[in-house]
Amino acid sequence: MRAFVFPGQGAQAVGMGHDLAGAYPEAKAVFDEVDEALGEKLSSLIWDGDIETLTLTENAQPALMATSMAVLRALESEGVGIGTAAFVAGHSLGEYSALCAAGALTLSDTARLLRARGKAMQAAVPVGDGAMAAVLGLDLNAVQALVEANAQGDCLAAANDNDPAQVVISGTREAVSRAVENAKAAGAKRALLLPVSAPFHCAMMAPAATEMAEVIRGVEIKEPVVPVVSNVRACGVTDPSIIRDLLIEQITGSVRWRESVIWMAGEGVGEFWEIGAGKALSGMVRRIVKDADVRVVETADDIRAAVEA
Repeated sequence: MRAFVFPGQGAQAVGMGHDLAGAYPEAKAVFDEVDEALGEKLSSLIWDGDIETLTLTENAQPALMATSMAVLRALESEGVGIGTAAFVAGHSLGEYSALCAAGALTLSDTARLLRARGKAMQAAVPVGDGAMAAVLGLDLNAVQALVEANAQGDCLAAANDNDPAQVVISGTREAVSRAVENAKAAGAKRALLLPVSAPFHCAMMAPAATEMAEVIRGVEIKEPVVPVVSNVRACGVTDPSIIRDLLIEQITGSVRWRESVIWMAGEGVGEFWEIGAGKALSGMVRRIVKDADVRVVETADDIRAAVEA
């Protein structure tokens, strides 16, 4: 069995998807539709802009989704469609890509949702008040103990359980800094602050969750053609009303990626195809399920190799 997985923020790169748009009309059509949905040439920023502007949350989120969907449409044009996957899953914003891929959301609605989500998440916390850091070499239980020891009344949470030895923490800048300083003493190999502009997936995102609840309620969500593995639940879901609630909860909730991959493997998935920019999820999957068959599908060459395989 195969799963398609979709990357989250941090995978963005200037030029992503450009070769696909030149090689596949179906991929170019994705970027054109996203441009029209947003009322601007996001594709120009993706292909010819500067990385600082592309990395802004409100740009990176729809840009990464557009690139993932362009890859998927190119794959579909070669006869490898969503029906070849038993499950779809995405890391944080990648869950929106997964929902779009599975037909639960239209491409235009997904682009507008992610633009709104990016703006809401950025506006929720003044720049500089929050931070995120990756803790390497500790599992989730150890990081949760680190969080409890260093919160000291501030917001601090395990935001992304990425793989057996990589957990991202999120919260106030002071609390995250304390945890980073004390991580080695707790047994971590290292801990490093991440270059992000807001503390995602923690309680500080509550204003964004409130704002997005209204936006999400105004969008039609259909039953996906294959189950979408929820970040919040770490299992497959298909009920549109449940999906709607989980998308709201996801903004403040932890990304349970390690558990999600384990759940898919337990359901019989042996192949994981990373659809879109970068290779971050592929590395995580290999560390979670040692014998998994992992494939990166990003470029026109990757698509041709995947089809031949």
